[in-house]
Amino acid sequence: MSDDTVRLLTPEGVRVEHPEYALDATPEELRSLYRDMALARRFDAEGVTLQRQGELGLWPSLLGQEAAQVGSVRALRDDDHAFPSYREHAVAMGRGLDPLALMRLFRGVDNGDWDPEEHHFHLYTLVIGSQTLHATGYAMGLAKKGAESAVVGYFGDGATAQGDVSEAFNFAAVYGAPVVFFCQNNQWAISESNERQSRVPLYRRAQGFGFPGVRVDGNDVLATLAVTRRALERARQGEGPTLIEAFTYRMGAHTTSDDPTRYRDTAEVESWRAKDPLLRLERLLRAEGSADDAFFAETEAAGEVLATRVRTAVRALSVPGTDHLFDHVYAESHALVDEERAAFDVYQASFVQEV
Repeated sequence: MSDDTVRLLTPEGVRVEHPEYALDATPEELRSLYRDMALARRFDAEGVTLQRQGELGLWPSLLGQEAAQVGSVRALRDDDHAFPSYREHAVAMGRGLDPLALMRLFRGVDNGDWDPEEHHFHLYTLVIGSQTLHATGYAMGLAKKGAESAVVGYFGDGATAQGDVSEAFNFAAVYGAPVVFFCQNNQWAISESNERQSRVPLYRRAQGFGFPGVRVDGNDVLATLAVTRRALERARQGEGPTLIEAFTYRMGAHTTSDDPTRYRDTAEVESWRAKDPLLRLERLLRAEGSADDAFFAETEAAGEVLATRVRTAVRALSVPGTDHLFDHVYAESHALVDEERAAFDVYQASFVQEV
């Protein structure tokens, strides 16, 4: 990790000063950050298990990226908007979305049918990088309406190779859009390492488009919160976009369809396991006397309750009717969609056999 990386908490759980970024977090806030990360990790583990049991079609694990997601989402205000990729489970939970909604998507029950306006958390996007354009366009719209909100667009290091991301960077810069580009650099685009993706640190790409870029220790929830908070304030004040590169590590597989042992070393994984985002915050909490064994046991128990609830609910999910395809195409009723729905009903009825 380069020396210009922003860090406020070392892997050993020791606070460090940074000349530009600071964060005063109370013991209660620190415990809350830990709890959010722990619950997200337990939920994520349940997603992997359910997929292995055949209950889900696929699951992209966030293991190792909890600090990047929890720290960044905590910086958002209620009126801000988040545009995720497909691995932002902790961001979804941080915006108040019932995580069961994510599992409905990966079970194939629906295509992600939560209301983006309810939690200002937009739909998962599996088309790599395209959500950065959506985030930029939405931010431009907010600016034109005179809103004081900001937008965060999440994507991974692999997405930076997509033209969509460069187009989003350029539009955001030219129009001064109130958007923060949040790149979780987990160092592997499926089986492609960083070295085969880019010859310069990703955050430096922002300079070429005319806006600032910052690299933050993505396993440090305190630094991630401080850096994202600053970037959002900058956006709200009309100073334009910022690129944040949260340098982290994907400790699990890309998805449950991937076998990372075929392309990366065990030693590399173990070296990052020592930098575990939860472990370093636990060390800080214990060292400062801000949490005891009872707190960690209670948090673990809450995770088990969440996992049990989700597991039970997933197995009980029913398949929606085929006419569900036409719901929510538009926010309001639309004559053409109504016509298509009626035609589809007639088509479906043609398969009913006469008794």
